[in-house]
Amino acid sequence: MPNTSERRSFAVTWDYRCPYGRIAHNHVITGLQAGAPWDVTFLPFCLGQSHVEPGFPPIWETPERDSGLLALQVGMAARDADTEKFWQFHLDTFEFRHTRAGNLNNREELASLLTNAGFNSADIFAQVESGEPLRAIAEEHMRYVRSHEVWGVPTFIQGNAAVFVRLLEPALGNSALAIDTVNRIIDNLEWPILNEFKHTSIPM
Repeated sequence: MPNTSERRSFAVTWDYRCPYGRIAHNHVITGLQAGAPWDVTFLPFCLGQSHVEPGFPPIWETPERDSGLLALQVGMAARDADTEKFWQFHLDTFEFRHTRAGNLNNREELASLLTNAGFNSADIFAQVESGEPLRAIAEEHMRYVRSHEVWGVPTFIQGNAAVFVRLLEPALGNSALAIDTVNRIIDNLEWPILNEFKHTSIPM
């Protein structure tokens, strides 16, 4: 059953290329779909931009060079159009990339994912073509790089705290597991004296 305790607000970064992003967002979306009392802000973080060398133009100036930026723009347009439809598109796009080796630059495949989630894909791509999602990605990405020194995906953010999280298994529909997992992450995020907690090897 969903946790019905106090409402919790947090943000989490995403880029569809990240396998650990897929796992973390699977837990977050599974929990939300089950009614978890969370206010979640999904923050775009372009991994291509994070690898641009100092002094070179930002990736948003030549987005066609980046293998994941089209899908990120589509995700942004979906996020801002309809929250719950976005949840389904978000899950499906991560699965498309990481379980089907899908090409995130394939517009036909992205359109199919949008349609399956209940969107009018033409409307979403029109929004992408307007340039607004790309501008929003640039603004949000850089805002949290500056304010919280965010450097990767998935990073959970609450207040002044930000933590990169690497989970090993998705929830796979287990809402109780998803809710417990995310609540544990937020509990530790709120623990002010915990700075680093990392296994020396992958737990068996």
